[in-house]
Amino acid sequence: MARELMKGNEAIAEAAVRVGLQSYFGYPITPQTELLEYLSRRMPELGRAFVQAESELAAINMIYGAASTGVRCMTSSSSPGISLMMEGVSYIAASEIPMVFIDVMRGGPGLGNISPSQSDYNQIVHGGGHGDYQIITLAPSSVQEMVDHIQLAFDLAEKYKMVTCVLADGSIGQMMEPCELPAMRPLRQESEFAGWATRGKHGRAERNVVSSIYLNVAEEEQANFRMMNHWQQVKANEVRYKEYFLDDAELAIVGFGSAGRIALTAVRQARAEGIKVGLLRPITLNPYPEEALDRLTDRVKSILVTEMNGGQMLRDVERIVRGRVPVEFYGRTGGVVPFPDEILGEIHRMAAGNLPMGGDPHIRWLERMARKN
Repeated sequence: MARELMKGNEAIAEAAVRVGLQSYFGYPITPQTELLEYLSRRMPELGRAFVQAESELAAINMIYGAASTGVRCMTSSSSPGISLMMEGVSYIAASEIPMVFIDVMRGGPGLGNISPSQSDYNQIVHGGGHGDYQIITLAPSSVQEMVDHIQLAFDLAEKYKMVTCVLADGSIGQMMEPCELPAMRPLRQESEFAGWATRGKHGRAERNVVSSIYLNVAEEEQANFRMMNHWQQVKANEVRYKEYFLDDAELAIVGFGSAGRIALTAVRQARAEGIKVGLLRPITLNPYPEEALDRLTDRVKSILVTEMNGGQMLRDVERIVRGRVPVEFYGRTGGVVPFPDEILGEIHRMAAGNLPMGGDPHIRWLERMARKN
């Protein structure tokens, strides 16, 4: 199949159309607006539903209604817009119905800026809305992975009847790369819709009802237990990650999305210098590749976590490592994108040894950044 040169936001939009997106509801916000703009043309020309809502709050509640009918529906936004959607995401998760959303992250907190960031890790991976629920979270590092992950997101959402997020940063949404798009799938026919969907009686005695409210506290607890046990199936079957140069590595870097991509360039440069360093790049941030990192910790002398935020994934890595080897951190915040040379400098520092065991790597990073600035 031929490859096409496409911007990340537009590539994921076209891929969503090709894998059967039937309804899109959203609101423009940089740096994901091209995604909405693309679908505003593409969906109507195919006779599918596109609505630019009056706000993110309206968009997520439109999605709730559409998802309840069993159609493939989607929304997209960026960091502060996603924050506004979180109440609706919690409702959808509690209703145990499939839904996909795309978060193209920008600098924050607050309105921040329109530059690339990974500031939404905590918000998405640790379930930003209220209550005990999980969001399956996929982290692409290229335009091709944007394409591949949207198909996977719909498949996982429907397989497990869960909310699924493609979590990209602004760099990947805005960059242009060659990518291979999936073939066009036919839309579902009425007979193919799930038995739980709210599409009328269809011969049943009662209509299906979708709801997130359990006024009886015992029923609410049972619903929570059901979702928690369901999540164990996801953890057992859907962990995804990539390893680079880790077979003989003495140092390991952990990074996702653009930070992982930049770290890989630094790893290759360090390897050319004879430094035995490798990279673990999580693809599913939730469920996290805990076992892979646990095994890696038993083989390496130290670990560097790199992110385009102030250390949000760092805490998950520390939890898994449990103090067995030194953990260091290097991040850039507020929309600043690190250069490979910055990561290479950290590799050189760690390869020189004399790293502290324990203590807070976040504080050590802040101190190093203060001296640098």
